[in-house]
Amino acid sequence: QVQLVESGGGLVQAGGSLRLSCAASERIISNYVMGWFRQAPGKEREFVAAITRSGTGIYSADSVKGRFTISRDNAENTVYLQMNSLKPEDTAVYYCAVRLRYSTYSTYSSDYDYWGQGTQVTVSS
Repeated sequence: QVQLVESGGGLVQAGGSLRLSCAASERIISNYVMGWFRQAPGKEREFVAAITRSGTGIYSADSVKGRFTISRDNAENTVYLQMNSLKPEDTAVYYCAVRLRYSTYSTYSSDYDYWGQGTQVTVSS
């Protein structure tokens, strides 16, 4: 059973930065597509960013492009989400997920197979 554990969330002022981490229980970070999603209260879960197995494919939602960066450390079996220039509308629970069945990224949460428990990010104005 794959387990993903997110950390790094918290309260930050607008314009600030946070780095989220997602640690996996198995050697999956380097072998599969990893994604970050977020869900704000009363809203559906939305795609934030994804990184392919090769690491050459990195994709971000338009709402975070230029501000958020996804990366991974294969040796640490961890994927990261560096978030800069945070805005109050970035407030949400952030989840990491792994896609096992295909090597291409997807923006649909239903295409991912395992999820972490989420970490809260709150950006104050």
